[in-house]
Amino acid sequence: MFLTQREDRKDMLLRIEDLHVTFETFHGIVHALSGVNLNLHEGKITGLVGETGSGKSVTAKSIMGLIAKPGKIISGKIFLDNEDLLIKSEAKMQDIRGKIISMIFQNPRSALNPLFNVEDQMFFILKRHQKLNKRASRKKAIDLLDSVGIADPERRLKNYPFEMSTGMCQRIMIAMALSCQPKLLIADEPTTGLDVTIQAQILELFNQMVSDFGSTAMIVTHDLGVVAETCDYTAVMYASQIVEFGPTKNIFNRPLHPYTRGLLASSFSSEISESFYYIPGRVPNLINFPSGCQFAERCEASSQICFEKNPPMENLYENHQVKCFAASSFSKGKDWTNYKTDSLIN
Repeated sequence: MFLTQREDRKDMLLRIEDLHVTFETFHGIVHALSGVNLNLHEGKITGLVGETGSGKSVTAKSIMGLIAKPGKIISGKIFLDNEDLLIKSEAKMQDIRGKIISMIFQNPRSALNPLFNVEDQMFFILKRHQKLNKRASRKKAIDLLDSVGIADPERRLKNYPFEMSTGMCQRIMIAMALSCQPKLLIADEPTTGLDVTIQAQILELFNQMVSDFGSTAMIVTHDLGVVAETCDYTAVMYASQIVEFGPTKNIFNRPLHPYTRGLLASSFSSEISESFYYIPGRVPNLINFPSGCQFAERCEASSQICFEKNPPMENLYENHQVKCFAASSFSKGKDWTNYKTDSLIN
């Protein structure tokens, strides 16, 4: 069970239990998620990290009920406030999306409808979920745009997506996502394609909005710098599974899974040494899974049991779980990558 004895279900807004998602392809069935377990603490921001293809966006879309064919949720449960989202009808999910769960998609310019201006798109959300008329909707839209730092919000309401910068479109998306004060806010790569200055502004805005609205949030990203700056908790994904979860400071300063250590090393090695670190080998084929641990063939700490059995998720420290037979060695200070992650987060 992913929950430890010290964790209280009452402070978990969202719980994902043993979630399996597949996609049918011409080459075979791709196991996009294989037994994912994840808990989101109420009022906190959780970062979901991992390389491209690890299953991060599929996890987010599963929560939203947006897995479309050829994708299929095979089994598992997703509890929001102790109600399983997977047994709800599409009509019920349409009521939940935008009102209780909102999502900021990866490419804000393409996520906005190019045929409608900002006011029309915000009016649709506010009318559906808050039953506001045109006049009340316009007033609230202006207030929301102002709150996310958009100058001259009345003029911007008449703009179409192609008339605005990517950073401006991202602010519009954040305003729309927060318009109904959702309990859960999911951001899929919210800073991709933005320059460093705009990235910092968006992250600061995201933190402020989550704090002001009292929302729980999940940031899906491959950028560990974003996670270090923003997130209270971090979940690390590898090859369709979550392999480590814990407070962000613990994950960065005392990583327990070999993949997490390699991910940190490859991301930050150039900042603390003259050479780059890379994880040897390749990600396993998600159609033909190897037996045992998914990371075993690339791991310098693997032993015979790693190739025979899939390790369970275990709690080694308070609220810090890891899916690795060798994790106890790491917890005692044994460094398989000759890389120290001390003090990455102060």
